[in-house]
Amino acid sequence: MRTYSVPKFQVGDKVAYSVQFLKSCGMSHGEAAHARGTITGIQALGSHLILASIDWKGADMPERVNVFNLAKVGANPRFANVD
Repeated sequence: MRTYSVPKFQVGDKVAYSVQFLKSCGMSHGEAAHARGTITGIQALGSHLILASIDWKGADMPERVNVFNLAKVGANPRFANVD
C-alpha cells in the first residue's frame, strides 16, 4: 500500500533512495541509504513505469532507477523517516 505520493522529478533534482524502499528491501543501513545523486535524464516506459538516469556522485549504484523508489533530498517523508 502506497502511503506517500511520488513527487514529480526533473533533470537536475538531487535524489536518494526513499526510506520506504530501503526499509522494504532491508537496506536502510547500507551503502544505498547513504547514496546521493543528481537526475540526468528521465524516460517513461509506460503509464506506470518511469526510469530516472542518475549520476550517483561516486557511489556504485544502478544508473537507472524507478522513480517510485526515489525521494528528493530534503525535508519530506520519503527522504527522512518521520512516521
